[in-house]
Amino acid sequence: MMDNLRPITDWLPITKKEVDRRGWSDIDVIIISGDAYVDHPAFGSAVIGRILEDMGLRIALVPQPNWKDDLRDFKKFGKPNLFFGVTSGCMDSMVNHYTAAKRKRSTDAYTPGGQAGFRPDYAVTEYTKILKQLYPDTPVLIGGIEASLRRVTHYDYWEDRLFPNILSTSGADMLVYGMGEMPLREIIRLLQKGVPFDSLKTIPQTAVLHPRAEDLPKQTHWEDLVLSSHEKCLRNKRAFAANFKHIEQESNKVKARRLVQGVGDHNLIINPPYPPMTEEQIDRSFDLPYTRQPHPKYKNRGAIPAYEMIRFSVNMHRGCFGGCSFCTISAHQGKFVASRSEASIMKEVNQITTMPDYKGYISDLGGPSANMYRMKGKVQSICDRCVAPSCIHPVVCSNLDTSHKPLTKIYKKVDAHPEVKKAYVGSGIRYDLLVDDYNKNNDGSLHEYMDQLVSRHVCGRLKVAPEHTSDSTLREMRKPSFKHFHSFKKKYDALNKKHGLKQPLIPYFISSHPGSTEEEMANLAAETKDMGFRLEQVQDFTPTPMTVATVIYYTGMHPYTLKPVYTAINKKQKKNQHLFFFWHKRENYQQIRDKLTAMGRSDLIEKLLHDKKKQNKREYLKARKRKKKR
Repeated sequence: MMDNLRPITDWLPITKKEVDRRGWSDIDVIIISGDAYVDHPAFGSAVIGRILEDMGLRIALVPQPNWKDDLRDFKKFGKPNLFFGVTSGCMDSMVNHYTAAKRKRSTDAYTPGGQAGFRPDYAVTEYTKILKQLYPDTPVLIGGIEASLRRVTHYDYWEDRLFPNILSTSGADMLVYGMGEMPLREIIRLLQKGVPFDSLKTIPQTAVLHPRAEDLPKQTHWEDLVLSSHEKCLRNKRAFAANFKHIEQESNKVKARRLVQGVGDHNLIINPPYPPMTEEQIDRSFDLPYTRQPHPKYKNRGAIPAYEMIRFSVNMHRGCFGGCSFCTISAHQGKFVASRSEASIMKEVNQITTMPDYKGYISDLGGPSANMYRMKGKVQSICDRCVAPSCIHPVVCSNLDTSHKPLTKIYKKVDAHPEVKKAYVGSGIRYDLLVDDYNKNNDGSLHEYMDQLVSRHVCGRLKVAPEHTSDSTLREMRKPSFKHFHSFKKKYDALNKKHGLKQPLIPYFISSHPGSTEEEMANLAAETKDMGFRLEQVQDFTPTPMTVATVIYYTGMHPYTLKPVYTAINKKQKKNQHLFFFWHKRENYQQIRDKLTAMGRSDLIEKLLHDKKKQNKREYLKARKRKKKR
C-alpha cells in the first residue's frame, strides 16, 4: 500500500512529465537502474539520486528501461549535462536471474509483482553499451554491486570463463566501487569546479582505464602494486589466484596501495578506497529526504517483494569484519564497520511509525551482520597496519572491541518507543560473537545482549549461519568450529526456557563449498539430526565474482597458499552433496544408503536411516488405519 497523499514531486522524477512539472529544461545526471525505483535508503539508486540532489543537481531516474525495443527509455530525457550513472540494482543481475544450478528464476524481488524479465543479463554492460551507442561523447559512470565486484579480472560462473574488468567489457568511463557516497561527492565537487570528466583519474575508490603507452596519473601519496595482467590470468590460473590475495587485502586496508593491471592496450587503475565513513558521513546519507516508498507509478502493478521485506526495517551500520570466503559484503562494503548515530537511528524509527500502514512492528534492527554495531579496533594504529581479511577468524582479534552494550542500548530505546509494539532482529547474527569460549569478551555484554535478544526481539524463530559441521570445510569458509554452535544452542535454549518461550533455532548450511566432500555432508546430516534439526535453510554454493571461494572453485587452489583444495565442480558432484540435506525424504533413502555403503560408513547408515524403516512402517500403518475408517 502506498501513501497517495504525497505530491509526485516528493520522488525523484522518472518521467518527462515529472521533469516538466519541476520546470526543468535540462538534467545534470541521469541514473539508469535495473531495479524499480523505491525511494528508500536500502536501494542504491535512490541513495545516489538523493546525494546528487543534495549537492544541488537536477537528477532523473530511468528504472528498468526496455533494452529490446527502439530504446526510447534511454532517450526520453535526452543528454545529461554531466554524465549517465548506471547500476544493475541491488543485486548482480546474474545472481538475480539464475539459481546455483544455472536455472532461470521465475521471479524478480526488485520488480513490481515480482515479475521476471525486466532487466537484461549483465545489465551494467548492456545498459552502458546502449548509452555509448546513443551518446558516444557523454561520460558513463558505473557503480553498484555488479560493477563493484567485477572491477578487475574475475571468474564468471555463468559463462564458465574469466572476464576482464567491467570497464573493458562495457565501455564505461569510470567505475565507483563499494559504498559510493564519498567518491561521488568528490567527483561532483571537481566537475562543478570545471575539471573535465576524462581528467578524473586519481579519485579514491574509483577505477579507470588508462593507455599503457602513457605514464600512470601522478599521485604522490599512493604506492602502486602491479597485478598479473588479464592476458596472463587467461593463460595461468595460478597467476589469477595469486592476484586475488592482493586484491582482497588492498580492498580492506586503511592505507591501501593503488592496483594496476594490464588489459589489452590499457592499464586498469584501481585507486585505494576512502577510509570508513564517519558517523556524521553515514548519518548524512541515511537522513536524506527519502519518501521510503516505491514510486506511485507502480501502484497498479503489484507489490515489490524486496521492498515489502524491508519497508519497516532499520539498517544501523555498514561493513562486516567476518571475511567469510563465500561472501561479497567485505569486497563491496569493506571489513570496517561504519555505524550510524543513535539519533539518526531513532529518527528513522520515528519516520517508520508515521507510515500509513504501520501496525506497530519494526521488522528488523540490523545490518549486514546484525550484531556488529559500533564494533571497531581499540587502537586504530594497529588496524592501520592490518592486512587480515577477517577480524574474527581464525580467532577474535585482541584489538577488536566486541562489546554489545551500544547495541543492547539501542534495542531497549526502540523497545521503549510508545508507537513500537515489537522490534525484531531479522538480519543474521554472528552467533560466534555471543559464545564465551570463542569471543573472550569480559564486560558482561554478551549475556545481556542474548537475554534482550531472546526475550524481546526474536520473531518466532532465530536464523543463524553455522554453514557446515566439518572443521576443515569451516576453515576454508573462514567460519568457527561447529563446536561453538553447540555452545550457542545450549545458551539459546536455556534463555528460551528461562523466559517460557518456544522459539526454534533455524541454522543455514551450504553444500559443495570448496573443501566440502560427500562424506563431510553425510556427517553434517547425522550431526544436525542428532541435534533435532530437519534442515530447511540450505543452499548449494554459487560462485560469485570477487570471493575467495570462487577463486578456489575456478583454479582449484587457495589464493593465499596456492595449494590445491578439493571442490565439487560438476552437476553430479553438487547434487550428491545437496542430497544429504534431505536424508528424511523417502525418495532419497536408497540413494543415500548406497552412497554410505560405498563410503564404508555403516555407522552413518545406522544414525541416519535405520529408524527410517520404522518410520515408514508407522506412516504406512497410519495410512491404512485412516483408509479403514473411511
